[in-house]
Amino acid sequence: MTKEEAKKRIADLTAMLQQHNYNYYVLSQPAISDYEFDALLKELEQLEAHFPELKLSDSPSQRVGGEPTRFFATVKHKYPMLSLSNSYSEAEIAEFDTRVRKLLAGEEVEYVCELKYDGVAIGLTYEKGLLKQAVTRGDGLQGDDVTANVKTIKSIPLRLRGNYPDELEIRGEIFMSLRGFRQLNAEREEIGEAPFANPRNSASGSLKMQDPKEVAKRPLDCFLYYLPRESPHYTTHYGSLKYAGKLGFKVSKNVAVCTSIGEIFEFIHDWDEGRSQLDYDIDGIVIKVNSLAQQKRLGFTAKSPRWAIAYKFKAEQAETVLLSVDFQVGRTGAVTPVANLSPVHLAGTTVKRASLHNADIIKKLDLHSGDHVFVEKGGEIIPKVTGVNPAKRKAGAHPVRFISHCPQCGTELLRKEGEAAHYCPNEDFCPPQIKGKLEHFISRKAMNIDSLGEGKIDLLFEKGLVKNVADLYDLEYKQILGLEKIIPGDEGKKEKKLSFKEKTANNIINGIRASKAVPFHRVLFALGIRFVGETVAKKLAAHYSDIDHLSKAGFEELVEVDEIGEKIAESVLNWFQKPENRHIVERLREKGVQLANAAPATPVSNVLENKSFVVSGIFQRYSRDELKTLIEQNGGKNVGGISSKTDFVLAGDKMGPAKKQKADKLGIPIISEEDFEKMIREQTR
Repeated sequence: MTKEEAKKRIADLTAMLQQHNYNYYVLSQPAISDYEFDALLKELEQLEAHFPELKLSDSPSQRVGGEPTRFFATVKHKYPMLSLSNSYSEAEIAEFDTRVRKLLAGEEVEYVCELKYDGVAIGLTYEKGLLKQAVTRGDGLQGDDVTANVKTIKSIPLRLRGNYPDELEIRGEIFMSLRGFRQLNAEREEIGEAPFANPRNSASGSLKMQDPKEVAKRPLDCFLYYLPRESPHYTTHYGSLKYAGKLGFKVSKNVAVCTSIGEIFEFIHDWDEGRSQLDYDIDGIVIKVNSLAQQKRLGFTAKSPRWAIAYKFKAEQAETVLLSVDFQVGRTGAVTPVANLSPVHLAGTTVKRASLHNADIIKKLDLHSGDHVFVEKGGEIIPKVTGVNPAKRKAGAHPVRFISHCPQCGTELLRKEGEAAHYCPNEDFCPPQIKGKLEHFISRKAMNIDSLGEGKIDLLFEKGLVKNVADLYDLEYKQILGLEKIIPGDEGKKEKKLSFKEKTANNIINGIRASKAVPFHRVLFALGIRFVGETVAKKLAAHYSDIDHLSKAGFEELVEVDEIGEKIAESVLNWFQKPENRHIVERLREKGVQLANAAPATPVSNVLENKSFVVSGIFQRYSRDELKTLIEQNGGKNVGGISSKTDFVLAGDKMGPAKKQKADKLGIPIISEEDFEKMIREQTR
């Protein structure tokens, strides 16, 4: 390809990818599959690597992150980023309305009501349509330059659309969706990291990470809601939001123009109830005077605009008594403090336990034994202790201290520099760590030995039959037949008896035997190497093909693998350096566990040729990966999102309602697992 041809193709790919990003992240109307998008992006990256001088400043390749930033420069805001005055009652909102009307000498006033996002305020500056700078609020007068990190957020345009000015500043809120937050925490727990406390802190922490490549992996999003400069394109705040949408910004549709205080209260009441249906946190409503001319006349105080106010929702909070604090040890040795509480009703459920996260939180709360504590549901998801009522503290109450030694094995705890969690380093002999590794090994995404669930691992461990994952493959039917255990009842429930009768024992042995066919990448994930989650295991398995090549890889070689950073590389090296782990690998090899990639699967049929499928939900007979493999083996194609080009949606339990609604709207058939099996079975007879 000549340089001129490359220049044209780079420009075409950049424009195409920008449009597809806009379709997916702003309009929520994807036009191509994730696979097709990734193929276009890969082509662009390859061309940019061959012709670096042709890379455009708004290249979509920036979405995957650039070089690490060692520090964030401080930038003075051109227009101060002032905070809004907060109110907590309708009476204060009524007083605000009276004050505004008085200052405007009785003029008619319109207000715009918007959701108050619980995220991180950001200011974006564009020059000639290109994103030039992204700065945090900071102290309102100056903030941190986080441009490299913000460029990884796909809903923020790198290049503006439509009729834009030479220079434009816009402000908004960066946040993390609740779905993304839950997924991120599940992934962190999967690789042995402590979960984050709430979406807001997760978004804030992500934005200040030094490596943009890591930021790119975080599910960050952004709503834009304020243009501080005047413009001939609009005369009202509502008009400015419409204009921002035309420029390509993600602007919330949950906005209303209100002409009376009654309409404002109606909006507040609706969203106080409706916020639980959103996929992101809001903590109130923002009310702004709509007319920009009136805003200008109203002006500012030293701290906030006179033309806007925030109504803060009252977080549903309950006061209860701290009974005790447990310290739980996870499979990677991370120790998590958990508060045991006198039962209290909160947000529709009875809360008896709440996470205290780490030693720093306990210290910050100044927690004492028997304290009356305030409990909230963080993001309406995780019960958390948010404060203490010192007025009710009993005389002589002792402060709650974080433990110094493991509560299970007595080993002195360690705390690595820069980490909040304490760890028990006795990973090979600490009972909860051993059981945690075994439970991870048999889990659905790993070896999928479901016959060993429901406390059976505990029984095998207590009887001394399994001490590591390789021991599972030494189990014999006669060893486990007749084993039993009484599981004590809890909170009024009757005790249960767990016993290995003939059927149970057979299922366990058969399940272990069947797991020998599980592919190498899932075996690698099942080994529980810290930071090696499902995705990383696939990357390593694809690159090294077998465990022998992986075990011999050096640090420099490992970090060259796609998405393998220094932390992962060090963890892999440390794991294989331990003789105990190498011995486990050899024992698994002797038992026939797959420690190398299988030869590529040959097609079974072409019955699904030219048919595209979206797989969504939880299935009974297969995992989603297995269904996707079956689709491809029978000539079909897997696509990431539903569009008019999708032929079928293969749906299991808990399929997302948004996907179902979209499929129904587009008239795309939704088929079950059984329908799919029948489709293949009938066509291949």
